[in-house]
Amino acid sequence: MKKIVLFFIILFSLNSCCNDDSETIIVDTIGKNNLYGGGEEGISKSNLVINDSENWNNLITKMNSRSNVSNSFTETDIDFTKYQIIAVFDEVKYSGGYSIDIIDITENNGTVVIKIENLKKGDATSVITQPFHIVKIKKTNKEIVFE
Repeated sequence: MKKIVLFFIILFSLNSCCNDDSETIIVDTIGKNNLYGGGEEGISKSNLVINDSENWNNLITKMNSRSNVSNSFTETDIDFTKYQIIAVFDEVKYSGGYSIDIIDITENNGTVVIKIENLKKGDATSVITQPFHIVKIKKTNKEIVFE
């Protein structure tokens, strides 16, 4: 009997120590495209966390300064008491075919980790672009880390 109890204690301990406490966060894509102003929008390569309407509206105004990019957004009226915006912008590219992609958002004990990649590496089109990806997540007070 003692061996059985000991076996279950060891089994439970091993399961607990190897358990990954990370959880994938559900995201809603707001917009994923390119700016075409050659940098005239005044948005540098950046990873942004937006927690209020003022900063969100300022970003939309900058993005729309050359063309009305926000027309293609799934929504622009965000309830910042429940949600926050994650926006990533790549540098200005001097040819087309590039992307910047939020590929995963995971919540751990003390942080929210946002993984970013460039899934499209460009091609030979002769257009100046600046890729962006904007998502909405549930509001959190945890530290947000970009990888």
